[in-house]
Amino acid sequence: MTGSFTLAYVPGVTPGKWARVWQERLPETELTLVQVTIAEAGQKVRAGEADAALLRLPGDREDLHAIPLYTEVTVVVFPKDHEFAAADELSLEDLSTHVLWQPLDDTLEWDAIPGQPPVERPATTADAIELVAAGVGLLVVPQSLARLHHRKDLKYVPLADAPQSRVALAFPIRDENPELVEHMIGIVRGRTVNSTRGPEPVKKQAPKQQQRRGPAPGQKKQPAKRAKPRRGR
Repeated sequence: MTGSFTLAYVPGVTPGKWARVWQERLPETELTLVQVTIAEAGQKVRAGEADAALLRLPGDREDLHAIPLYTEVTVVVFPKDHEFAAADELSLEDLSTHVLWQPLDDTLEWDAIPGQPPVERPATTADAIELVAAGVGLLVVPQSLARLHHRKDLKYVPLADAPQSRVALAFPIRDENPELVEHMIGIVRGRTVNSTRGPEPVKKQAPKQQQRRGPAPGQKKQPAKRAKPRRGR
């Protein structure tokens, strides 16, 4: 199959393993990976600049189908010399007396922001990480983003009762390239080659059975009937 496919992905999501499977299964179809911001992901797909996007839910899903793939662990990030340094896991109650940053690109769906409200909202997660490293406040993010922005002077542990983010494959509701999208869905869902949905293969017609000239296997041959002689008048 020829052609091309562009897959956008947000920071923290690693599409490399799926790209390798794509190259093995569709070597003649070029796959282009484009990293985009959280705000850009849905826009790129709607504008036709990407055929699909790996993004986080909840988020921008207008005019898009979104197939959830997995749920990320939520963690809290703090300096290594913080009072939480010895903790293996924390709860929202533990954060009640601390300033908690909520960057503008935050995808976690909060009923109520725990902790003390910050004086401002950083533009990005990367900006919030810098503030935490400076010893000002804490940050709650999906674990993949904590790994992406890992620093030696910071630590993160799971936050037990925090909202979670799901990674999903999003594509247009009215898709102009459904066959390749189905291939991508099959790959990110771990389908095998034979189970990947796509065009139905052309079915070959079964050859016509030849008329048997003898008895079927296991069937005795019936003696031929003799014609009765005609009586003369």
